[in-house]
Amino acid sequence: MNQSSCQCVKYQCLIPIDSHMNKKRNHLLPDRHPQQDLFVCDIVDAVPKGDMASMEHPIFSLSTKPDMKPREYSNGESFIKINPSIKGLATVHDRDVLIYCISQCMAALNEGRQVQRKLKLNAAELLQATNRPKEGRGYKLLKDALSRLQGTQIETNIKQGGKERFSVFGIIDRADVVRETREGKMQEIEITLSDWVFDAIENNNVLTLHENYFRLRKPIERRLYELARKHCGKQPKWTIYLDTLANKAGSMSTAKEFKRMITKVITDNTNNPYIPDYSFELEGDLLIVRPLKATLNVNALPQLEPETYEKARKFAQGWDVRVLENEWRTWVRTKGIKIKNADANFISFCKKPRDHNNQESFI
Repeated sequence: MNQSSCQCVKYQCLIPIDSHMNKKRNHLLPDRHPQQDLFVCDIVDAVPKGDMASMEHPIFSLSTKPDMKPREYSNGESFIKINPSIKGLATVHDRDVLIYCISQCMAALNEGRQVQRKLKLNAAELLQATNRPKEGRGYKLLKDALSRLQGTQIETNIKQGGKERFSVFGIIDRADVVRETREGKMQEIEITLSDWVFDAIENNNVLTLHENYFRLRKPIERRLYELARKHCGKQPKWTIYLDTLANKAGSMSTAKEFKRMITKVITDNTNNPYIPDYSFELEGDLLIVRPLKATLNVNALPQLEPETYEKARKFAQGWDVRVLENEWRTWVRTKGIKIKNADANFISFCKKPRDHNNQESFI
């Protein structure tokens, strides 16, 4: 046997023998597709959540037919322009896909898992979670929704995650069907979210939606609920004039037709309540929205809105707002204070000066 190789009985070993033989060799190929580059949607009971920006602004079309009309919405210095793809604007029902993706990411973050802009999901589970048909037609509608979500272009300077910048982007960056049956039924999809949407996830600029949201048939019913959830929240009352509501909802109807449509929804909901969480009343051209449970129990303070934590951090910089929340809840319960608006009261609590030497509350 020479110094450079070993001689077996019938075969010659092709592995050189040198001074590095005692070094451990990695017998595995490098992981070319690390898990951290792809977030797998696999949380069955993820709570529906929507990003606040698209809940507040008319990004999605109310039409159930191809909508090819561009639109623009402005509020002060903030503006948003929505331009359709060759298949039309993304619709309120297309938004189901975005809600599902956001819900999966937020559920994973709550479990302490990392998420990425690129998501891998099971098509059948998405259809089931969003109350969509699971037969062949359901998969075709899902493909169309993905096309419109990717093709609809947004131009805006609206803040997302505390960042104000001019941006042009699609609602999603990309969608790929990575596996389907011989019959063409989708099985696995990969969706890459836009930076704008992912910023909302990373900064917790999302709101929880009622599970019956996906059971609302009409786009205007969904927009009514979304706007009520965003602007009313748990306040005793929120009001808005119909012309402003039509603008925020993204309606292209005449003022007369829009009022007729809203009146019909309110009448149906009053006779047989089906829109979750809120009641609606029309006085002339003023819409009045109230939460179905307007009174707050001191001993069972409600969950704070996500945006409340963001405001709290501005007034209590350097402090852990979750610790402050525990202190606030204890203080309210101990003092027996009656709270009408929990979010506003917590913000006032955070504005009080604090001793930074208290290491339990300081980060």
